[in-house]
Amino acid sequence: MTSDTNDVLVIGAGVIGLTSAVALAESGHRVRVVSRDASGDTTSAVAGGLCWPYRIQPYEKAVRWSVRSFQVLADLARRPEETGSRMADGAMADGGGDGHLGGDGLADWYAAVPGMRRAHPHELPGGFASGWRARTPLVDMPVHLRYLERRLVRAGGTVQRRAVTSLEEAGREAGTVVNCSGLGARDLVSDPEVHPVQGQLVVVANPGVEEWFVSAGSGAETTTYVLPQPYGLVLGGTAREHAWSREPDPAVAAAIVARCADRFPELAGARVLAHKVGLRPARPAVRLAAERLPGGALCVHNYGHGGAGVTVSWGCADEVVRLVGEAAPAA
Repeated sequence: MTSDTNDVLVIGAGVIGLTSAVALAESGHRVRVVSRDASGDTTSAVAGGLCWPYRIQPYEKAVRWSVRSFQVLADLARRPEETGSRMADGAMADGGGDGHLGGDGLADWYAAVPGMRRAHPHELPGGFASGWRARTPLVDMPVHLRYLERRLVRAGGTVQRRAVTSLEEAGREAGTVVNCSGLGARDLVSDPEVHPVQGQLVVVANPGVEEWFVSAGSGAETTTYVLPQPYGLVLGGTAREHAWSREPDPAVAAAIVARCADRFPELAGARVLAHKVGLRPARPAVRLAAERLPGGALCVHNYGHGGAGVTVSWGCADEVVRLVGEAAPAA
């Protein structure tokens, strides 16, 4: 027997799990988030926080989810100290984002971002001939995750630190389970398609860089990005498929700083504040779908967002609410 069908158990306290939980709680569900790790220890906490589709499929759905999240994060940017979201100007070099520009899968994204335009050559670092200028949300993820937890609690939800060993176990606790386990889905649901894309970054004292810059081609193992955050300037990065280590590599860190300083000379000699490594939960396509568990509970899967978790979080949360609502009569 399961609990009341209005009870929802969300597995995972990263940005995907917390936004799903908030959306459900604010829609009238009784929500509990359970996670082995605190939100501050998840991959989401390491993310650079730029709202831009990156390493995520399928493009058509990802763009729709991204546009919705852009709208929410832009609204939250009116209270940056509270929410961690703020609007920031910057440039994406050609080949950045998903590696496709122009008449491609992200064309709707370019059309949806207010003020998006082609960059003039003088608006790009040396060595880059073309790109895009945009004003997008840039999110301080540790602050944003704490904001989401507070918002969930205000909506009547709770967060618990404990591991979930099986979906069947979770289904005995609640009428609906939302699986936002990220990389953990590899074991939780025996999904071998989920794999890590390791990202290493370096945080340095900001010498005065005010705008973000990204050059991150699809499939490239090395990227170049500079993201000004309140806690320092985030320099990146890497995107190593199937690499599991969470330990920063000193040689990789030095190469990251060198690449960024080559484009932004003022970064040469910048004081290093922190080294970070996160494992992006990649998958050939995001799994966002509902199924029934053996005991009768509904399970909505929401994982495999690669490097675009924050970018698609609110759009995916809307989908979760829709799937739960559509299944309610059958429950």
